[in-house]
Amino acid sequence: MRAKTLISIFCFFLITDVAGNPALCGSAPQETAAATADLRAGKNFIPTPVRGEAEDLKVLELFKGLRVADVVDGMDAVGLQAIGLMDPDIRPLWRDTERFRHRFVGIAVTARYVPTQLPPAGRMSVKDYDAWAGDWYDKISPEPFAPLIRKGTALVIEDAPDVGTIGSYNILEWHKLGCVGVVTGASARDTDEIILEQVPLYLKRTARGIRPGRNEIESVNRPIVCGGVLVIPGDIIVADGDGVVVVPRAKAEAVAAYARKILDQDKAGRRDLYKEMGRKEDASVKK
Repeated sequence: MRAKTLISIFCFFLITDVAGNPALCGSAPQETAAATADLRAGKNFIPTPVRGEAEDLKVLELFKGLRVADVVDGMDAVGLQAIGLMDPDIRPLWRDTERFRHRFVGIAVTARYVPTQLPPAGRMSVKDYDAWAGDWYDKISPEPFAPLIRKGTALVIEDAPDVGTIGSYNILEWHKLGCVGVVTGASARDTDEIILEQVPLYLKRTARGIRPGRNEIESVNRPIVCGGVLVIPGDIIVADGDGVVVVPRAKAEAVAAYARKILDQDKAGRRDLYKEMGRKEDASVKK
């Protein structure tokens, strides 16, 4: 086979231009250099969908009262078997087995914190330390996602290990803004107070240390990994005593429809059993 033919066949192979930049066969050097510079500066490949609050609330209504188990059945029914279920180690900090106030359904707003490479404070006066810590909160590890919180928001946080990014003050503040629940694949502090406040929180473990000297904010409302699964802003987050499941927004209506059928059948069956056994109906079987 002639060399010219071989070049034509393997034209798609990556080569380098005279400047040493990677180039695809047939690309103009200046176009390739610009694309490479764009990549070197950092590039996101999964877009963040932007939807209105009314659209979000309409979808949330479809999931009202649905349990994680029902939603997982719905995911199976639409071809999403074994997808969206977070690590079972991510559990509710507290549980209400009478009115189920620990349960929530919300629309994902995401934040990603990463371990810092900056040096710790070291020894300094209390005054200087307070100024250093305050500066860290303001500039390095702030909460720029707060303006995105609205009615029905589920805040999902990817974080460095053993950092108290979530505490009793800020989780209550987020709740005041409309956040229905918080999920993190990492940790939180002030957990006794959070239990008393009754703000739904799902986490892997407790933490002690504050953010300064430990983590930095990396991105807001971008796709993240939490509990081993992808969370895209706008996805549906369903959380209860069984754990947390993430429903891709594109499949939300179909998942909710099947899940509703499962829940209705389950409630009807258990209501019959309650009647046969002379048990009084509770919140878990009422229509």
